[in-house]
Amino acid sequence: MTETEFLSLFDRYHDMVYRLALSCTRSTQDAEDIVQTVFLKLLDVRTPPTPGKERAWLAQVTVNASRDLLRANRRRQWEPLDADIPFSAPEEGALFDAVMALPDKYRAVVHLHYYEGYSYAETAQILRTSPSAVSMRLHRARNLLRSSLEEDTYGPSVSKDL
Repeated sequence: MTETEFLSLFDRYHDMVYRLALSCTRSTQDAEDIVQTVFLKLLDVRTPPTPGKERAWLAQVTVNASRDLLRANRRRQWEPLDADIPFSAPEEGALFDAVMALPDKYRAVVHLHYYEGYSYAETAQILRTSPSAVSMRLHRARNLLRSSLEEDTYGPSVSKDL
């Protein structure tokens, strides 16, 4: 891979790699480290990704690097994200916070499908699962998000049996 090809791929995809890593790790520092790791891997790979498939290759490597990092740091405590992330509407900030509060397997699926625009099949391939598992995780994630956002809006739900 030539330097111009590498720089072109870096310019085009470094934001996507960073956002995906941030979604997986919940840490800006870890996300930055993963971006560096992913693009160093791109430089070191013997057979570069097929032209037109670079985005999927980078997403797969990012997810794997994130999993490796999380596995290595199981006992580490997470620090909250910076509050100064710019959003165009207040609802976007609340939605982002709700997505980041999801369990890992739901957060990754939501990010890949809604923020990065991958199909169920592409998301399944990246996460090494089945499209039906992606569909079920998205369904469950939407339900979790709906109840989380409704609870934030209306307060904790009260049981009707009382």
